[in-house]
This record gives sequence, structure tokens and C-alpha cells, in this order.
Amino acid sequence: MDLQGTHFLYTQATEKSLKTLDYDYKRCNGCGICVDICPTKALELGPIHEIATGLDAPSVMMDLEKCTFCRMCSNLCPVQAISFEAVGEVPDENQYPKYDTYVNINEKCLPCLLCEGACPQDAIEVEFTFPKKEEIAPFKEGVKGEIEIDTEKCNFCGICARFCDAFLLLEREPTPENPVPFEQLLVDEDKCDYCVLCQDICPEEAIKVKGERPCEAPKVEGTVKVDELKCTQCGRCKAVCPYEAVDLQKPMEGKLSLIEVNLKECDPQGCRGCFNVCPSELWYVPTDPEDPRKIAFAEEFCIYCGACVKACHLGAIKVERTDVHHTEIPDTPWATQWRDAIESLKTGVRKGVDRAVLRETETLKAQKFMGVEFPCIDEETLAAVQAKIDSLMPVLKSAKVRKLWETDSSEKTTAAVKKKMES
Repeated sequence: MDLQGTHFLYTQATEKSLKTLDYDYKRCNGCGICVDICPTKALELGPIHEIATGLDAPSVMMDLEKCTFCRMCSNLCPVQAISFEAVGEVPDENQYPKYDTYVNINEKCLPCLLCEGACPQDAIEVEFTFPKKEEIAPFKEGVKGEIEIDTEKCNFCGICARFCDAFLLLEREPTPENPVPFEQLLVDEDKCDYCVLCQDICPEEAIKVKGERPCEAPKVEGTVKVDELKCTQCGRCKAVCPYEAVDLQKPMEGKLSLIEVNLKECDPQGCRGCFNVCPSELWYVPTDPEDPRKIAFAEEFCIYCGACVKACHLGAIKVERTDVHHTEIPDTPWATQWRDAIESLKTGVRKGVDRAVLRETETLKAQKFMGVEFPCIDEETLAAVQAKIDSLMPVLKSAKVRKLWETDSSEKTTAAVKKKMES
């Protein structure tokens, strides 16, 4: 095992292969799925409530002697906190099932800025490729005109702000109740020369301009990239997209609920354990004075990982999984174990192996340092040095010698030590 930053690297070396499990404990949210499905019980869950409320520690620890590097934890981690790499003679990765998840941006995408700003994992990057206004129609001083924004039509797509510096799109912190990342669109008329081009590119016809059009407006073009290693398929991007341009499938389906009888001591402001571990950031405290609830959630963003269940020290949260979206389970010697593991995500009952599988493996050999000659060890000299050290130790334990060392000169101290050793 090795530690590099926030990554625990577990390695298994044999004559035929080298396998590595990379566990990023900062990305792990402590859902415990890997612990529950591990066929050899090689994984152990830490103090999740303490970790969820501020303790800087890994949520999961591994017993390397029990681990068989079966890939189950990495393939079924819903937040990609564990990855698996192997070189040498190992089965192809297609021999092992994994979650069948995706976030696809379809042909309806303009694109716009809403999905990028709404993503809680910073997994979406929007790149516009159409020119800015200044490139095709430089600003003209002293031009008179009028511009008006219809706030009923504007959906804060941000295209006008990307196109022209006269627009200012005010950001806001997305919430479960309102995941839209912007709250207001302003116009700085000192920077506007009423070219009408913003009116032409607005997809909602929310901008009206009285002015002179210097040229034809560009077509809105660009690309949207989704980082699969960061994305957890929470669905916020789909919720904010006004053009139905996001096709999405979560890893699991189910139901999230609260156990009311256990909520009496719930303190969401002081604890916030469920808030801190949720990758979808779906928990919130109702602000409506008429709403009697202490805590609430937006279930449409839930991926049913169950981290909130583990984090709640009151046992007030319940997650029930009804379906697991996964790739085909090939007909392999280990297929039964995988079927049992995936089924246990729904039933909570893990069948199969319940003890460690012992395997003898060759440890990694130390690298040879080319061109470096290590010094020879003279056994006689080493024995003589050790004898001197052994004779010196009683002297160093003498209170009188130590006091002399602290209060007198080095010459007198040396003489006293020598006399004590000779006696």
C-alpha cells in the first residue's frame, strides 16, 4: 500500500500481472456500497458520522491480505472514488459488469451555460465557438437606441452575455429547490451600441432592440463536454436545460424517505452530515415559515447511493433501491458473485463468499540503482563501534554527568565522561 496525496494505492504483483486499486478518500462519500458487496470482507467502513461532520479521515479502509482485486468495488462505486488498473495477463474489462450510466447531450443543445453552472461536481464544460460581438461589429461610440429584456421570457441561458460585454449575468448558488445558477440579467447601456445582434441570437426572443444592425448575427455554436470521472448522473443538468437536450440514466432507481419518529433530535444546522456527503446536494432546510419540516430533499436528484443513511446518527433516513442499471454479466466463473452483489444492492442481503480467499502472491521487488556501489560493511569495525556505544550508555544515564553537561564546559564534561567509562 502507498499513499499519494488523497489517494491510497493498493498493489498486487504476481509473475503474470500487476494490479492496482486507486482509492481517493476525498472523493469517497462513505456510501458503503463497496463494503457491503465485497466478497471477501476486505473493506471496512470508518466512523462515517464523524467524517461527514468534519473528521479528515478515509471512509473506507482495506485489508490487503483479504483483497483479491476482483474489481467489484471499483466497478460499482457510484461516485468513482475507486479505480482499477492492471497490466499483464488479466481478463478483459468487458468480462466484468459495471453501472450502465450516461449523460448524453443531444442535437437539441444550442449550447448554453445553464448545465455547466448547475452541475454540483463541476463535470460539465461548455465551449462556445461562435465569434463575440466585438470581433464582427466593434463598439461604436455615441450611438442612440433602446434595449429591453423581457424577464418573463428570459431563461438565463447566458448566450447574450457570452456574445456581448454589455450584458451581465448575475450568478447565484444553485439550490435543490432552484438549481438554476443565475438570477438576473443586466444591461450596461454605456457598453451597448444597439446593434440588434443580441436580439437576433436570443433563442427565447427575450431581447428587443431599437437600433441599426451592422451585419448578420452569427449562428450559436459550441460543444458541451461531460467528464465521466466526475459526473454522478444526479440529473441537475437535465432539470435546468430548457431545450430537453440532456439524455440521462442514473446508476440506480429507488425511493428516498425520512423516518419521522427518529427526526425529533435532528439538527440540520448543527449536524449537516447528510448535506456534506450527498454528491447531488439535494438536502435543504425549508425557509417557508409555514413549512413545519426540519429538513427536506429534492428526490429527483438522488442517485440512491445511501451515503446519507450512513451519515445520519439518528437513523432518520431510508433509501430503498428498486433497480440497478448495469451492463451485461458475461458467462464467466465469477458471474455468480457479480449477480449476487448487484442483487444485494436492492435486497440488502449479500450471498456468496463470507470469508477471506487466501492467495499467495509475489511481493514487488525493489528496484536496482544502476551505477551506485553500496559501501562494504566491516564486521570487526561494526562490533567495535557497538562495544563503544554499549559502554557509553551507562554514562549517559548518569544524573551527575547529565547535569555537568548542562552547566559546565565541554572540556570538563568530556573528561568526566572519559573517567566514568574507564572506571
